[in-house]
Amino acid sequence: MAEKAKVAVLISGSGTNMAALLYASRLDGCPYEIVLVASNKPDASGLVLAASEGVATFALSHKGLSREEHDAAMDAAIRESGAQWVALAGYMRILTDAFVGKWDGRMVNIHPSLLPRYTGLHTHQRAIEAGDSHGGVTVHLVIPELDEGPILGQLPVAIVPGDTAETLAARVLIAEHQLYSRCLAELVTREASPEWLLERVRERAMALPEADEISSHGMPCFGIVKGKKFAYFSSNHHADGRTALLVKISGPDEQAMLIEQDEDRYFRPAYFGDGWIGIRLDLGENDWDAVADWLSRSWRAVAPKKLTVLLDVADQF
Repeated sequence: MAEKAKVAVLISGSGTNMAALLYASRLDGCPYEIVLVASNKPDASGLVLAASEGVATFALSHKGLSREEHDAAMDAAIRESGAQWVALAGYMRILTDAFVGKWDGRMVNIHPSLLPRYTGLHTHQRAIEAGDSHGGVTVHLVIPELDEGPILGQLPVAIVPGDTAETLAARVLIAEHQLYSRCLAELVTREASPEWLLERVRERAMALPEADEISSHGMPCFGIVKGKKFAYFSSNHHADGRTALLVKISGPDEQAMLIEQDEDRYFRPAYFGDGWIGIRLDLGENDWDAVADWLSRSWRAVAPKKLTVLLDVADQF
């Protein structure tokens, strides 16, 4: 069985969503485990529950500390725990941009509304007052802008006649407990999903001038319209068990240097020769800016000069 993704959960209170994530993590087949529960409130009752369940805890009051100092301490505790992902579960602190940036794409939050409706507080009362047919819950990635990160999942909850903010909140909380663990499980496994990885490659390859995509040798590949191919996406091709991007390089010397530098990530792709390198994408923690650079460089190796001139001009802006 593959090693489980390590998750730290940040709470400020009773930690009901933390508990839902924790108990889901102990079901067969769950791809993550909770390695730390941390709080800005040392008396948060969720810490007692986590400790009783054998999960490491960390608490540091934010009082008397700057926001930057507190976030730095929380970040240090998370990293010391070995966590690769962060889940906010009723963590009532606005995070600094620096902290969010350190966990870009790896920090998730749950919000009690159907975003983009009703960011911030008092979401249930606002939904009722607006005459909405449904409230609900959203799980999203965290970005510096409050409650505006990419949505990972939503679950609507009907507003029934006579609902108050309290009665609606109670039903939404049930939905939260169902949704959060599923979205977190999908998030921590998607970096090994060939479909998700292909889409990330496709976005970057198709952004290059006159790029197109076809299937060749049983693989999605990218080339210049009516021209040469500059990249291939390989997923278990010839049963090699790897998901990888194949791009052009200068030749055998560079190929040998890259493989020596990181033999786990780089490899010589079968049947492609010394002018190509395979870059594994299924190892996790991909540097997508570097992937974009590899694609751009490979594109330049086959593009006619009239196109490279256009890209050179665009790069100046």
